[in-house]
Amino acid sequence: MSEYDYIVVGAGPAGCVLAARLSEDPTVRVALLESGGRDRRPEIRIPAAFPKLFRTAYDWDFSTVAQPALGGRELYWPRGHTLGGCSSINAMMWVRGHRDDYDAWAGTAGEDWSYDALARCFRRAERWTGDTADGTVYGTEGPLLISPPRDPNPLTDAFLDACQDEDLPLLAELNGPDHSGCAITPLSQRGGRRWSAADGYLKPAGRRPNLDVLTGVRVRALALEGDRAVGVITENAPGAPVITARREVVLSAGAVGSPYLLIRSGIGDPDRLKAAELIREDARQPAAR
Repeated sequence: MSEYDYIVVGAGPAGCVLAARLSEDPTVRVALLESGGRDRRPEIRIPAAFPKLFRTAYDWDFSTVAQPALGGRELYWPRGHTLGGCSSINAMMWVRGHRDDYDAWAGTAGEDWSYDALARCFRRAERWTGDTADGTVYGTEGPLLISPPRDPNPLTDAFLDACQDEDLPLLAELNGPDHSGCAITPLSQRGGRRWSAADGYLKPAGRRPNLDVLTGVRVRALALEGDRAVGVITENAPGAPVITARREVVLSAGAVGSPYLLIRSGIGDPDRLKAAELIREDARQPAAR
């Protein structure tokens, strides 16, 4: 099929959530496009094996530009290239992030992006499966299974002792209201195996007849009519190279992939686009937000 109501580009953590939530409406058709393959490699499930996924087909294998403060070195930057995205190749640590970062977003984007406003979203996603269910910190009915490490390395205790020797307090809960200190990191796991965004959101939704999950499909650019995205131009999709969207195209291709596709589509700062020889006649900066 080459026409849908919604096209979601990228099956990382955000794309899995979007595809699952949008397809809850049985009257719409949703396509989730992922350039990587299925998340079937055994190392994805084994917590200690995640480094074996680096620099493989399951990793975009990015490098940063040369870093002046590091003597011009480029740094390896792994990014997930499979269903679940980075949640399928990372260290499984469940850390919401520091309150101050979200509150800084709120200063620019409004109070809906503050930590207190987003805490309900965290809890909606979480299902705490540890020995003691703590509904005041974690959610207990969400699709993402969170629990403490089953067998922490003895070096962890030594590290925490060293932190306290340096006056870093030991926190009872890393994702509680106070983030200043050290603590055991909870993990996104089920029975000692990785539990990714694909496991929590996408696979339960995958049986819906109105959701198509297309792997191995690389999007080259947005298909535009004036200021409106009406679909995506693919490099290798079965059938027609253009997949059209009756309602919306959602870019969830990551911190690198989404801006890359916007630039490839001629959307962004005209001076930068001209330098890259990607200028459109009607290109203008406000189109990219």
